[in-house]
Amino acid sequence: MKSHLLTAEVTMLYYSVLCLISLSLPQFSDEISVGNDQGTTSTQVMGADSGPDAPSAVPWRKVLYERQPYPDNYVDPRFLEDLKRNVGVRQYRYWNVVREAGLVSQQVSCVSLFVTLWSYMEQGDLSPSTLLWAGLLSSLVGYGLYKVLGGNRTGDRTSLADLQSAAIFLAFTFGFAPVLKTLTESVSTDTVYAMSAMMLLAHLVSFPYAQPSPPGSLSLNAALFASVCLASRLPGALHTFAMLTCALLIFALWPCLLHRLKEQTPWTFPWIAVLVSFGGVAGLATLWPTGALLLSFGLFTLTLVCPLLLVRLQRHKDNIHGPWDEAEIREDLSHFLS
Repeated sequence: MKSHLLTAEVTMLYYSVLCLISLSLPQFSDEISVGNDQGTTSTQVMGADSGPDAPSAVPWRKVLYERQPYPDNYVDPRFLEDLKRNVGVRQYRYWNVVREAGLVSQQVSCVSLFVTLWSYMEQGDLSPSTLLWAGLLSSLVGYGLYKVLGGNRTGDRTSLADLQSAAIFLAFTFGFAPVLKTLTESVSTDTVYAMSAMMLLAHLVSFPYAQPSPPGSLSLNAALFASVCLASRLPGALHTFAMLTCALLIFALWPCLLHRLKEQTPWTFPWIAVLVSFGGVAGLATLWPTGALLLSFGLFTLTLVCPLLLVRLQRHKDNIHGPWDEAEIREDLSHFLS
């Protein structure tokens, strides 16, 4: 009897649950349909620019502070309207680039000339007195030419101030020549040669080719350091003094004169660069013919081949600029730093 009553109660509970489910299905289906309609509407609003038959929508604006009916990854068709290519790119001419490359070639040749003179002095084929007289004559001619080409510039030093500076340098160099001669006695010769080569390379890399007058402090210090290292391996103190004086003429004074020649008489610069390059190759050929051949090939590559590659590759330059670039501050902010 109890089992029949339990079965009847379970059956009634089952039918009650079915009735509740059947009553809730229409409301649930209405909610689903309403949700689908809303999803369709929102999809049509977000993609308003995607089709010609789509309804009109709020126009897209490139702002972050406003909520817009567009997805986060939406890309407007007007996005590439502000695209710019190769803004401010310079178009180079081959012979103009060759002319500027001549400054690099002649500086390499100057280093070759300095090493050649040092080698002749180290072997005893060149006396220090001959080098000093040649340096004195070159200094007088170069200084006179520098003053003639400079004219009456307001920023130039007086001849008396230049003479005082030269006298102070020569006096200190001559006085410290014995000390500089013994400066690297405790260092092996291979180490001295390696340091000199590295410093001369640093001089060539850091040389201010765009504005060689006055020469940069890093390049000049590297060249003088290499000169001191090499001069310390010469036979006597007078050799050291002559070598350091020659280094000052080649690495400090000659770039200033060359820069003024290039400014005042531009037609002379190519001939001077060719003459200096020829002198560097010829001087090295008397000591090391294979090295002179390598130097000739290097100068040819620097002067003629590298400019050709630059001009050819310039055609393939493709820099793009647009609204995605970082903002650039064009206002003068120096008054904020004072």
